[in-house]
Amino acid sequence: MVGAGSFGTAVAVLLARGGFRTTLQTRTREQWRRLDADRENKAYLPGVPLPRDLRIEPVEEGLARADYVFLGVPSRGLDEVIRGLEAAGLGRRTPVISLAKGLVPPDGSAPTVLLSAALGSSRVACVGGPAHAREMVTEGAGLVAASLDERLAGTIANVFMRAGVVCEKSSDPIGVELAGVAKNAAALAAGATEAVGLNAAGAAAGHIFQEVWRYAERQGARPESLIGLAGTGDLVGTALAPQSRNRRAGELLGKGVPAAEIPDRIGQAVEALDTVPLLAAALDRAGVNAPVTNALRQLIAGELPLDGWVAQVRATVPPPARFGPRGATRRAWERARAWVRRRTSPRRTVRGVTVPKTRHRNV
Repeated sequence: MVGAGSFGTAVAVLLARGGFRTTLQTRTREQWRRLDADRENKAYLPGVPLPRDLRIEPVEEGLARADYVFLGVPSRGLDEVIRGLEAAGLGRRTPVISLAKGLVPPDGSAPTVLLSAALGSSRVACVGGPAHAREMVTEGAGLVAASLDERLAGTIANVFMRAGVVCEKSSDPIGVELAGVAKNAAALAAGATEAVGLNAAGAAAGHIFQEVWRYAERQGARPESLIGLAGTGDLVGTALAPQSRNRRAGELLGKGVPAAEIPDRIGQAVEALDTVPLLAAALDRAGVNAPVTNALRQLIAGELPLDGWVAQVRATVPPPARFGPRGATRRAWERARAWVRRRTSPRRTVRGVTVPKTRHRNV
């Protein structure tokens, strides 16, 4: 496990409890010494003892011994970590699993897209779903392991199941990642709006999800990824959690606290504050009309006051529903209709002449 924040530490604890030989790598040697001495991550996961079998070391120790590598680092620094994997001794066939729920600057790429470009899609996966770190190690969670390689997705799901956590497998990593992105942005939007009414907060979250879905659909994502555990399930968990970083960040935004000050107040990185500007730019490049996501970007940047943000949420009317199937689904539907018409038509063609069909009855 590369990264000893709250979620990375929690996953490392789970894997060690599940009987896996697990190593938790810290960003600095100082953090390594502190965790190794305390046998507890007092900064990010206080009150949770680190298993005796969990090895702790600084990231400089490298990855040569690893059979699987989990990246528990924020998306903001993920590109640098990916560039350093080879130098860290990553094996040529060692799978890499991203835990990030954000987009990677400067282009707003999904983590598995960058990992696949560097390593090949068959050894890349991601994990999503409602899994607050503290509750995950005490009560459990509902995870989704996603990879284009079915065997890898199944292996990761089985690893978590063995560690005592429910985990489904998915073949839609981009959908699972964008579901996590939508969840974080929607939680931030709801938190920023809650003080003026729950209806407005719900509308803000719903608009964000719809705008991200239109983008995800163009990337080939499947709807169940945003509807299921990785999307709405994770959103509900985040919206209800009083300790949710993204929700708390939204509440602070709504109180007029500048975005630059919020991570220090919360004590951890807030994924959505970095991701929303990247998301808004990605939606714009893709030609997706996203007024609420863009207004949230302006709120974070201090370019839009709170009442302007709320007005945008309340005034936005989503695009009209698209009736009937589209694209490849529409073509398949039209072929099926044509086949049914041919089979049920009372007339048939013989040698270029249309004649009534005869009905035969067995006697």
